[in-house]
Amino acid sequence: MSDTLIQPGTLWESILDRSEAAIAAGKLHTIATRRTRIEDGGMRFSIRIAENLRRKAEETAGRETRERADPFLPPEAELTAGDISASHRAVLNKFNVVEHHLLIVTREFEEQEQVLNRADFEALWMAMREYPALGFYNGGTIAGASQRHKHLQAVPLSAFEGAPALPVDPLLESSPAEPSIASGLPFRHCAARLDPEQFRSPSRAALVTYGLYREMLEQLGLPPLTREGTEFQSGPYNLLMTREWLMVVPRRCEHWDAISINALGFAGSLFVQNQAELEKIREAGPMTLLKSAAG
Repeated sequence: MSDTLIQPGTLWESILDRSEAAIAAGKLHTIATRRTRIEDGGMRFSIRIAENLRRKAEETAGRETRERADPFLPPEAELTAGDISASHRAVLNKFNVVEHHLLIVTREFEEQEQVLNRADFEALWMAMREYPALGFYNGGTIAGASQRHKHLQAVPLSAFEGAPALPVDPLLESSPAEPSIASGLPFRHCAARLDPEQFRSPSRAALVTYGLYREMLEQLGLPPLTREGTEFQSGPYNLLMTREWLMVVPRRCEHWDAISINALGFAGSLFVQNQAELEKIREAGPMTLLKSAAG
């Protein structure tokens, strides 16, 4: 294990310090957006319009041309906050739409489509112990994953600037502690309420949420497949988690009318590249996108 293990209580400060240094070095690029809100289906969706997403696509294409190098093995030093656990690193998202967007990356290569394990959950909870956040995972390209190397993600709830913090929160308030369907959500999913105090022990929280996650995969008809002794997902899905709830959403497709949808969409946060795409969402209703994309 590296000697850069992040100590409890210091992650947020590390993210702030590393972000400032990476911006100064030209290694971290925040994609400017403007935001609007659209109410639909009991959720007040946050829609960000990012006019210059093309820059990310062009640099990504250039990087893939250069022998398709794994950007996480190793990650760029300027973007690395340190080792969050013995198995995972905390790395800043190089092209972020939401400030202080953290990637929680396996130190050794694992496929993104491998089933999550307890170490993955514990690393995510180590981040979520430090500050209120939405943790999420895009299980496969159809679910919005852009890299093969396994990585979970976390964005601070303060970035959503809403009340409630996440648009989906009110629709999950009545969920029980066991995996179930939230009556207010019209897309296919499985959700459960969590003990809001369990985050204080990442190992305990990981044990509980890993068990719930496995139950949800079974209930949704996504039992793991074993290949050469390693468990892989049997279909694409998104996982979303806060200190208070966990949700898994199976996926049917990545896009709705060329608009990409990842895990954040099911929390009520969508991204578009231009005004024309925004108007398409306004006309159809953002819940239509989620119902179309969910498996």
